[in-house]
Formats: sequence, structure tokens, C-alpha cells
Amino acid sequence: MAYPESRFSDFAETLHGRTIADPYRWLEDPDSDETRDWVRRQNLYTEEAFAGITERAWFTELMNKIVRRPRAGVPSKRGGKYFVNRNDGTRNQDQWFVADTLEELRAGGRLVLDPNTLSDDGTTSIRGFTVSKDGHYLNYTVSEGGSDWVDFKLIELGTGEHVSDAAIQTKFSGATWLPDNSSFLYSSVPHEGRADGSQAGQVKTGVLKLHRVGEPEESDEVVVDVRAEYNQGFVGAEVSSDKKYVVLYLVEGTERVNRLWVYRITEADGRNTLSEPIKIIDKAYAEFDFVRSDGDTIILYTDFEADRGRIVELDLAAYEKTGELELTELIAETEDSAVGTAAAGDELLVLRLVDVQPVITRYGLDGTELGAVDVTGGSVVGWWADPDSDEWFVGLSTVTSPTRAYRVQTGSGAVEVLDDLVPSGAGFIPPEVRVERRRATSKDGTEVPYFLITPQSPEPVEGPRPTLLYGYGGFTIPVEADYRPVWPGWLTAGGVIAIANLRGGTEYGRSWYEGGRLANKQNVFDDFIAIGEHLIETGVTSHDQLAIHGRSNGGLLVGATMTQRPDLAAVALPGVGVMDILRFHKFTAGAAWTSDYGNPDDPEDFEIGLAYSPLHNIKPANYPATLIMTGDHDDRVVPAHSLKFAATLQQAQQGDAPVLARIETQTGHGMGKPIAMVAAELADMLAFAAHYTGLVLPDQE
Repeated sequence: MAYPESRFSDFAETLHGRTIADPYRWLEDPDSDETRDWVRRQNLYTEEAFAGITERAWFTELMNKIVRRPRAGVPSKRGGKYFVNRNDGTRNQDQWFVADTLEELRAGGRLVLDPNTLSDDGTTSIRGFTVSKDGHYLNYTVSEGGSDWVDFKLIELGTGEHVSDAAIQTKFSGATWLPDNSSFLYSSVPHEGRADGSQAGQVKTGVLKLHRVGEPEESDEVVVDVRAEYNQGFVGAEVSSDKKYVVLYLVEGTERVNRLWVYRITEADGRNTLSEPIKIIDKAYAEFDFVRSDGDTIILYTDFEADRGRIVELDLAAYEKTGELELTELIAETEDSAVGTAAAGDELLVLRLVDVQPVITRYGLDGTELGAVDVTGGSVVGWWADPDSDEWFVGLSTVTSPTRAYRVQTGSGAVEVLDDLVPSGAGFIPPEVRVERRRATSKDGTEVPYFLITPQSPEPVEGPRPTLLYGYGGFTIPVEADYRPVWPGWLTAGGVIAIANLRGGTEYGRSWYEGGRLANKQNVFDDFIAIGEHLIETGVTSHDQLAIHGRSNGGLLVGATMTQRPDLAAVALPGVGVMDILRFHKFTAGAAWTSDYGNPDDPEDFEIGLAYSPLHNIKPANYPATLIMTGDHDDRVVPAHSLKFAATLQQAQQGDAPVLARIETQTGHGMGKPIAMVAAELADMLAFAAHYTGLVLPDQE
């Protein structure tokens, strides 16, 4: 095919004794005229190619119906008020509503935050918000063009009026309010110039600071500075419900081990100050998460000596006296992976995955089991609980239906469905589906489970069908059969979905994660390939009808799979993927990912990464039809990964299947993307997959 020209340079460098060619290094500069022209020509070429994909119009209409379904999130209580996000289907971004009571919220509440007023094209979003303990102030964070960089904005909750305060801009942080209601903690991340999403430079370790409302940012007090200890460290903070402690998490990148410090909160002249840190865990060797405190009793979740997690408590006063860490077990590890914990009133909640299907169990503060919570509807997609509340909220979704919220009464465990939170209006009716659990055998003999979702039809469908296989496999993220708009779109069209539970997640505990990272990363790709082969061997699909898809780390998964096994699938759909494993650590927050990919500056890690790096394993071959998707403002996985991969793959393609690059402008890694853009991207992705897997749409049969 006559692809748009990509200037091939002779640039190469020697790394650990190996000569590594990088002919498209120039595409790493997102702001150069040459890169912008290349992006323009690629998008034009892709648009011309889609003129021959007749399925596009059908999926565009369908996906607009799906993403515009009226919806609501999970309620929360902050500063004595109730909050929930809603969308009636007509707005690019969800609106946030507040009320004094749950009944008032269910009746509508009052609008408090509307990101749709922040930009004409809907690309400016609200990434999150926090509320002072007395409910006076609300601090929200604004992202432009999908950037991870955010600006702090402050309003008086009672009036909705903005308050003049320091123009703080940061990344991966929000405001953690102290009990004095006039100061908060945040992570100050150094950068130069306007951080709008187009910056590709490496992000450095942040400094935890204390800000007083109304004072300039320059006077903010440094609480913790670990820049000398961490290459790319993160310091997270939370305040205990009893307002006695600030709890700090100190972690290197995305490591699943952390240090845990506790500060006692004191008050002088109406302002909070913090004690010297009590360093409960000062060497990161396991995960320790704060759950709640009662006086000097601190309750924690940990995977220390518990592969699938347990709940423990310690006496803080005793620890201060002796320096000896004595953990008393409250809730023992079970055979199921604990992936979430919370404190609700006088109860402890543990969310476990039972063969990757959620079960929430209630416990007393002494560890006595009180029973499972009677909520149904698939996967847990959010929850809110607090020791000072006699109620808590949880949301669940299925592969075809978004969040359904529940209220649960502490003490009794009584459950109430909150369907009236969802705005009224005509909505998309999803198809009936069948969800099965199946298992494939990976290269090393490990059984790898997956969900198989098929549309139910009046007449049984004989023979293999076009199938979309999805995976992620990394960073301790469990992949459940939860809602994504792409699933009902493909199922409505008559396709089959397979959702893989690859190693690298925590579906089955810490050991499952360890089996898919660093020197074991190849296991993830072997697992994915094994499931693809199993789908073909069992007659679900065929090589010519299989499409593989993943985003971010899942984009790496697709890139590695298609370069190792070009014959496996007919279609490859990598989104915002990490394609250059030799240089990922040099951009934005990439250095944080060494937990899973290793450090390319280390000779041993370099060799491991080189063996699977998608960009460096492209060779002339018959590759599947490939649609590479990214955003020009992605400052998490910079677009250079996808651009260089596209340029290289286009030159190496020996078959007739197209290699297309779809590069959105004014969008980032995915968060905060307006629903109009979501619908357009997913419609193109599914139309491309349908066209090249031979999926016959319902009205074309």
C-alpha cells in the first residue's frame, strides 16, 4: 500500500553494547512542524481508508446511542453533604450534584460542578474534587485536553462562588483537607511552562506540601521531600476519620510495596500542625494500606505474609515506645484475592474476587464475620464508606449495563437499590448475553481463565464467529467482566467477547501479579496467545475472525502479541500503547513503570525488554489489519510510542491488510474524553474490526 511518507533517518545509538536503530526518533517531538504534518497526513490517509469501510455508519449510530445512555455514578458523603455525578445523555461531560440529604439527591439535588461550561468542544474535564471537613470549601481539579496535569480551583460550597487562592498546578494529586478546614496537603510536582498535555518531558518526584487557603503557593510548607531517595516517587496522604492522624504512603513509581508513616495532628491558633512522622513501615517490602483508627489502634490491609491479603491491627502507642512492629491479625487471608477494603460505621468491609467475580463481606471491628452483602450486577466499579457513617454506597456494572448504585445500612446490612439517581430519558436497550468462565493452558502449563460473552439469539448460531479478545495483564490491575461501551456495541452487532485474566493483575493474589512482570513479563503475552488459540481450537472463532484489543499496558500486549504471532489474529487494535520498551522511562511518568517493565538503563532489564518491545520486534511479515489509536495530548503514554510503531509497521507490512493510525487531537490517555469523541473512536474501532473479521451486521443478514 502507498502509505504516507515517513522520513527514514539513519539515527542509531549503542546501548549496553548493542546498536539500536531508531529511524523515527524525530516523531518524539510532538510540537515539531514535521511531526504535526506527519500526523495530519496519517489522519487524512486513515479517513480515506474508512471511506471503504461501510460498517462505519452503522456503528456510529449505535455507539452514539450507547454512550449517550442516561447514567449516574456512586453517591458519596463529603463535608456532611451528598454528592453524585450524572449525565442525561446530552452532555459531553458528567455534571456533579450536591444535596443535604440522600432523599434530596435522589430527587435531583442542585448542580455544583459543570465541566461542560469550561470549553466549547468538551475537552476540558473535572478530574476530581475534595471537600473540607466542615463542608465550607470544595477544591476541584481541572484537566485540559485529557492531560494528567490539573489546576486546582476552589469554591465556597454554600454559594458556589469561586474563592481567590493560589494557582496550583500539579499531577496525580488532589487536595487532602486537614481538620482546621482552611488548609490542605497536596503533591507539588515540578515543571516548566504551561502543562497542557503536550509536554513529553520526564516528570520528577513530587514534594508533599501544606497549603493555607488564601496564602501564596510560595509560602506553602514542605512536609515531605523524598527527591533524594526516589527516582520517581509518589507521596499520598489521607486524614483519619477521627481527625487525629495524617497517614502517608511513600512509593517508588507503581511498585506494589510502600512505606507507611503516621503524623499526629495538633492545633495551634486555629491551624493544624503535624508532629514528627511515626514511621510504622520505613522500608518498603509489602503493601500496607490504612483502613481506620480508633485511638491508638491502627487497622491496616496488607499482603505481608498473605499472598491474597489480610487485615491486621497494631498499637501505635506501643510501637512508639518499643519500635517493635507487632501486627495482630483481625481477618485472615482466604483462598480469594482481597482487592479492596473499607471501614463503614463499626464494620470492616472486604471486597474479594471469587474466580474474578466480586463478593463483599462484612466484619465486626474484632474480625467477626457478619456475612456477605446481597448486591448483584456484575463487577464493583466504585464504593464509598466511612467510619462515621451509618450507611455506605456501592456501584456495580455488567458487560452491557453501566453503574447501578446501592445503599447499604451498617449494622443490618440491608440493601436498597438507587435506580432513581439515573436521569430519566430514552436509553439504549442492551442485548441479552451469556457469560461463561473458560480456561486456556499457557506455554508454561499455567491455567489462564477468561470470560466468554456471547449474544443470545432466538436461533442457535452454528460455527465460529468474529470475536474480540481483550486483555491488560499488568500493574496489579484485575480485569473483570465490567462495563465498557465497546462490549454492548460488539455484542449488538452479533460478535463474541473474550475478556482475559492474564498474569500481571491481582485476580488471584500477589503471586499472580509477580508471575507477569519484570523477567516474567513474557508470561503475559503467552497467556494472551494461549487464550486466542483456545478460542480457535474450541470453535468459538477462527484466525480470520479474531480481533485482539488492549489499551495502555494492554496496547503493549497487543503490540507484543502481533509481532510475536502475526498469524494469530485478523485484526489488531492497540490503543495508547507502550510500544518502545527501551525509552518509555524517558517521558512523562514513564519511569514509574519500571515496577513491571524493569529499568532499560540496567543491562539485564534492557535485554529482557528488548526481547518483547513491540517497536523493536517488527520485521517484514504479513501483519493483521491494524488500527493504532492514540491522542496528541497523551502525557501518560506519549503519542511517540504509537507514532513510531505505526511508521515502522507500515514499512514492514508484507500483506494486503492495512496499517492505519488514528490520532485524536486535544485528547489524552482517555480520562475526561468527551462522549462525542468516545463514540466516534469506538465506532471506528468496531467498524474496522467488523470489516476485517467478516462480521455481518444484523440488518445486512
